[in-house]
Amino acid sequence: MYDLIELFFFAYRDFVGDADRLLEAYGFGRAHHRVLHFVSRRPGLTIAELLDILKITKQSLNRVLKELLGKGYVEARAGVSDRRQRLLYPTVKGRELAFQIAQVQSLRFQRVLNAAPARARQDATAFLLQVIDPTEQAAVAAHLPDDKP
Repeated sequence: MYDLIELFFFAYRDFVGDADRLLEAYGFGRAHHRVLHFVSRRPGLTIAELLDILKITKQSLNRVLKELLGKGYVEARAGVSDRRQRLLYPTVKGRELAFQIAQVQSLRFQRVLNAAPARARQDATAFLLQVIDPTEQAAVAAHLPDDKP
């Protein structure tokens, strides 16, 4: 399986490298990208939900979230039923940056899918879901939208 392991490393390197180059101009890194991605894809996400998705500690999230809030890419609003709850929303510039990154990464996928057999996207989705820990697969699959970024 070393060939698959190495291919996965190289594919990940190049996939995130596209985003890294764009984020560098903003002084952001991969952690910022992950937060911005999920906040943009799920406006109104709670901090607890984001922590669960990212599988990180609150301390790890705090620095990154503070920067995104401070620079105006994300905003936190009080919950409707529980005012102590903080709901995260992308700002206009946060949505724009998340979309720019998604566009760059989508181009890489589109290039690959254009050259692949018709079922390649469905097969890739099934394969990647199986790579995820079995206890998390259903939760991740439930978050997958029918639309494209």
